[in-house]
Amino acid sequence: MFDAPVAPVQKALDAEPTREPRAYDALVREIGEDGAREVRDVFWSETCARLQLFRTLSLGQHAGKIAREAHSLKSAAGTFGYVRLATLALLLEKTAEMLREVEFHDLLDRMDAAYAAARAQEPQA
Repeated sequence: MFDAPVAPVQKALDAEPTREPRAYDALVREIGEDGAREVRDVFWSETCARLQLFRTLSLGQHAGKIAREAHSLKSAAGTFGYVRLATLALLLEKTAEMLREVEFHDLLDRMDAAYAAARAQEPQA
């Protein structure tokens, strides 16, 4: 599935910014600084757990669950403006039924890297 035509898609995904800072500012305006910080802390915890869960699931047996978890991750990452992570989660959501194991694990590695990059760019409060 990730053969030659995917190279341009890969470059486009890698070009996605790691974080859109105005997304968090919008959340602060909606629910306040304390609420936004609390929700973001839950996001980090749940995302870490979700990324670990993906590693324990067999793609052949759990493609539907993987797609649902990826959908949830995409939505949450988008809320906080973690563009690259949201984009990769969308890709997993849409392709879970078609991926081979090696592609699945490659995508998980890229999602782990996007998560780490997002954490590294996160402003410290």
